Amino acid sequence: MSSSHATENAQPTVILVGVNFGVVNFDQDLHELGLLAETAGFLVADRVVCKRRAPDPALFVGTGKADEIKLLVDSLGVKEVLFDQALSPAQQRNLERYLGVAVNDRTLLILEIFAQRARSHEGKLQVELARLQYVSTRLVRRWSHLERQRGGVGHRGGPGETQIELDRRMLADSIKRTRERLEKVKKQRTTQRKQRDRRNAFNVSLVGYTNAGKSSLFNALVKARAYAADQLFATLDTTTRQLYLGDTAGSVSLSDTVGFIRDLPHGLVDAFAATLQEAADADLLLHVVDASNPGHFEQIREVLAVLNDIGAGDVPQILLFNKLDAMSADALPAELVNTTEHDGVSVQRVYVSALVGTGLPELRRLLTDTVARGRDLADTSGAKDPRFPNHEPLIENSDEA
Repeated sequence: MSSSHATENAQPTVILVGVNFGVVNFDQDLHELGLLAETAGFLVADRVVCKRRAPDPALFVGTGKADEIKLLVDSLGVKEVLFDQALSPAQQRNLERYLGVAVNDRTLLILEIFAQRARSHEGKLQVELARLQYVSTRLVRRWSHLERQRGGVGHRGGPGETQIELDRRMLADSIKRTRERLEKVKKQRTTQRKQRDRRNAFNVSLVGYTNAGKSSLFNALVKARAYAADQLFATLDTTTRQLYLGDTAGSVSLSDTVGFIRDLPHGLVDAFAATLQEAADADLLLHVVDASNPGHFEQIREVLAVLNDIGAGDVPQILLFNKLDAMSADALPAELVNTTEHDGVSVQRVYVSALVGTGLPELRRLLTDTVARGRDLADTSGAKDPRFPNHEPLIENSDEA
């Protein structure tokens, strides 16, 4: 991300741009992109939204809208423009030349936030891998010295290896080394999971859209002090603690995982495979939803899509509608534990407030019953680990809760 525009002690300002290509749930106010920008430390100066049938191959938004953005850039004095969609290297380069300022997209913005927030060795490795993969596609745009060099003294004359080829080779070597280091971390996690399985541990993972309140719920359940804040991607590194559910169900391993988001860059999905594997290997997922967010059904769909991508689509789930305290009075449920019908399937959900504790006793009772039932099934089937061998998921991969 460009930082040259930041004066000392001044918050860098940006213009946000979103293009509606006819999608049903287009973020007309660019609310989420604005939150991402604020999380990364930017001040939003203005927002530009337009409609197109397809991206312009050269400028993404077309010449007319690019002229409008340029007028805003000049009048507001901003030095950076952020697009809500991913830009190709050519579009990014053309827009920077046309607008005369740095242009970046949603992908790099998320990478910037992840780089700021990663704390563990594994998290930093994952972010570095994703960053290297992203930069490798933008070598032509990012370095002015990438031009064809002549062979040096002692060569027969033809053109030597290009600087861009040298940089690509160095990047490829860095990506390879980072992958190897991450593979070691992944093996260590696998060993830890095998040790938990030998101890007959029951593994529960908190998943959900970013800022749904997973870390706050995690802290409330296990009395931990994991970092929690009202911002996107407050937690990047997986934290695991023991949760005691009484004599009936005993203790379970509860893990707090990284939050999901719309259009999560594929490089991040791949890079964070070791962390997200906690969800894929869980016996039960607690799918945390921000019930106060009017777009929470769309967020549920996004989370389910990512869970399918990482092989966790079939892991049983319980829906937790969090932030009950922030819901409007007319939206409050009649009961904290209820069910809803979708395609003839009854789905159970629990309304909670991690902030004030409402619904947590009901959640613990439901967890106790679910874990005890899962262990009974494992004992009956003779399985060595407490999976759900014949258990149907508690929520279908659907468009509604």
